[in-house]
Amino acid sequence: MKRPRLPARDLLPGMGEELISPSDWSRRAATLLGALLIGLVAIGFAVAGDHATTLFDRVTRAHPWVHLVSAPLIFVAIVAITSRVAPDARGSGIPQVIAASRRPGDVALRGLVSIRTALFKAALTVAALFGGGSVGREGPTVQLGAAIMVQVHRLFRVNVTAGVYIAGGAAGVAAAFNTPLAGIAFAIEELAVAYEQRVAVMVMGAVMIAGLTAQGIAGDYVYFGQLSGSLPIVTVLVAAPIAGLAGGAAGGLFARMVLALRGPGGRFAARLKSRPLVTALVCGIAVGLLGFVTSGATSGTGYEATRDLLSGGASEYWFGPAKFLGALATTASGIPGGIFAPSLAVGAGFGELLTPLFPPEQAGLIILIGMGGYFTGVVRAPLTAVIILSEATSSTHAILPLFATALIGDWAGSIVCKDRLYHALSRDFLPASRDGAEGDARDDR
Repeated sequence: MKRPRLPARDLLPGMGEELISPSDWSRRAATLLGALLIGLVAIGFAVAGDHATTLFDRVTRAHPWVHLVSAPLIFVAIVAITSRVAPDARGSGIPQVIAASRRPGDVALRGLVSIRTALFKAALTVAALFGGGSVGREGPTVQLGAAIMVQVHRLFRVNVTAGVYIAGGAAGVAAAFNTPLAGIAFAIEELAVAYEQRVAVMVMGAVMIAGLTAQGIAGDYVYFGQLSGSLPIVTVLVAAPIAGLAGGAAGGLFARMVLALRGPGGRFAARLKSRPLVTALVCGIAVGLLGFVTSGATSGTGYEATRDLLSGGASEYWFGPAKFLGALATTASGIPGGIFAPSLAVGAGFGELLTPLFPPEQAGLIILIGMGGYFTGVVRAPLTAVIILSEATSSTHAILPLFATALIGDWAGSIVCKDRLYHALSRDFLPASRDGAEGDARDDR
């Protein structure tokens, strides 16, 4: 009786077949090269963004009135460029990756994660930071990562599946925050629609390589600095529900307002999108006024302010609400830029409002769980929130309070805003939800 021939991937070495097929080697090589490039590009993007923020801060310290003109002018210029030459570069970048990963074979969606779109995304986000916009780099880095991973797989002539988009986006998160576990968690919670073992291996490989590449260049840094200490159980039982309920509700309010202003079918979205330059001008004026009144506290990513608060520094109690308004106005303008870092900064400001209720030595950790409650309410990804915050502050000892806060925050956020922000925004990039003008623009490309 003739023995049945086993598929190549099921055989062991020495059984007459290769263990790994040539196509598998090509896929692994593409993932390796793509992840290396993502790590390098993420570092370059971060350096460019930091230089833009530093230059803006230097100019506005010497000439505070610049706040009043920079944001309106630069917002209008960015929206004009985006709407004419790179419409898929608008907004965060994460909704684009979600939309593209849902239909990986759809030619009409290729522009969402093309290299051209990614380059415009990076350049325009840096320009937004130079104008004082309240934007983050992390969402754009997700779109950059997916674009790089997809392009490398095409160069290697490897089939581009949903897993390729997921791996690229996850590697972008890992490289942007220097948080490899958060990259994997983000892939599971936000990007993956159908998560399977083979995708998991690709994601973990891409995250590890991109993270090591970024660490090799920038060093093994902790994003927000190391946070020590611990919270007694009595404090956790009081602080976690307060931060989870109030922070999650505030984050859900932000998400609901963003969807009303920019989401598909939002109450004011059609009106704002019909006059993009006027919208950008009005939002830019609001952002500029906030920056002028707060001496620049609401401008940029909010990274420095967040780090200062976590390390024991003090800021005014209006910082959180003011940053909330700055981030909302920036997002409503439609310019490219993420909401990750600004949301963490708003959460830190919210956490600071809770610190008078607890002993001074617990302030840093109270601010941390305030960040967890608000951030979870915005993005509705509790696992990602907990891992990002614990890795970004090297505070694994705070995981349990963070988990309790994030779970409560996720529930509170869902009560205020039933739709998950990124997934709702992704519908705006699917062909069925696009208007004729945008469809024509994509066909022309």
